[in-house]
Amino acid sequence: MSIYLSVILPVYNEHDNILPLCAEITRMIDALGKPIDLEVDGGIDADIAKQVIAAGADVLVAGTASFRGGAIKYASNIKALRG
Repeated sequence: MSIYLSVILPVYNEHDNILPLCAEITRMIDALGKPIDLEVDGGIDADIAKQVIAAGADVLVAGTASFRGGAIKYASNIKALRG
C-alpha cells in the first residue's frame, strides 16, 4: 500500500523566508526518501515561482498571480508561472 503525502508551506507575507524554508524542507523530505510533494501557497508570482521550484517546490498555489489582469491575461499569466 502506497501512501502519498503533501507538505503545504503557507507563506503569505513571508517572502524573505520562502527560499531558505523551501530548501530546508526539501532536505528533510529527501532524507526521508519517500514520495512527498512540497506545496508552496501564498505570495507566488512569476519571479518567485522559478526560485521556489529551484529550491524544491513541486506544487505552487498562485491565485492572485493567475488572475491578475482579467480573463484575457489568464493563459499568459499561467505560462509565466510555469517558466
